[in-house]
Amino acid sequence: MDLVMTALIGVAVGAVAELILAVHELRELILTILLGVAGALVTRYVGVQLGWYDADEPAAFLAPIIGAIAALLSYGALFRKWLRSRQGP
Repeated sequence: MDLVMTALIGVAVGAVAELILAVHELRELILTILLGVAGALVTRYVGVQLGWYDADEPAAFLAPIIGAIAALLSYGALFRKWLRSRQGP
């Protein structure tokens, strides 16, 4: 059940990020939700495996939120850099 809640946190963060963005397309919605879920799941797994927190601690709820946001911001920074390099001078 913990993984389901973590995935739902990622879906929520991805959906909110898509609402904040100016352009709304189905492929971007799916991408932001998948990135949010991936960031939340990876952060939760890494945090528990490294012993930073247990699965029952409040940090196990907050860390996936931070991880999902970090994944979305990282992707946004990388994608914008790639897009600018493709446009040229």
